[in-house]
Amino acid sequence: MIISAIAAVAENGVIGKDGKLPWNLPDDMKFFQRTTLNHYVISGRKSYESIPPRFRPLPGRTNVVVTHDKHYDSPGAIICHSLKEAVELARKADVKEVFLIGGGQLYKEAFDAGLVDRFYRTTVHAKPDGDTFFPEIGEGWKEVWSEKHKADERHPYAFTFAVLQK
Repeated sequence: MIISAIAAVAENGVIGKDGKLPWNLPDDMKFFQRTTLNHYVISGRKSYESIPPRFRPLPGRTNVVVTHDKHYDSPGAIICHSLKEAVELARKADVKEVFLIGGGQLYKEAFDAGLVDRFYRTTVHAKPDGDTFFPEIGEGWKEVWSEKHKADERHPYAFTFAVLQK
């Protein structure tokens, strides 16, 4: 099973502010949807709750939420109490690829443990203020694909999609 992380990361490492994305990039949201559709997606509780209620659980995906709260419940999502438990759940379901979709704490734990095989990164060419940052991913990553997008009337910042592999 391939364990992938997917994130939009500003040039200064910011991925969030006040529980939200600090930008609106419709084509990045489409990329996220297209890439994760029909897969298991694993998120931390705060990231899951930052998804607008009308989109929770994310349609067309098996939503797995990691929380330490033993009483947490969210209809339509599978609740796990550790990242390890969530990954094992996907492994037992015999999925080919599982996606870690945030937030910062979950990404850090996964990269620090060397769990991530593939990283779908959108680099947002801006340096916004934020309170949540993407962790260092370490060495040994190779970019295998990228695609640049310019800022336009729908996208206030230029951005670049890339896929990195271990």
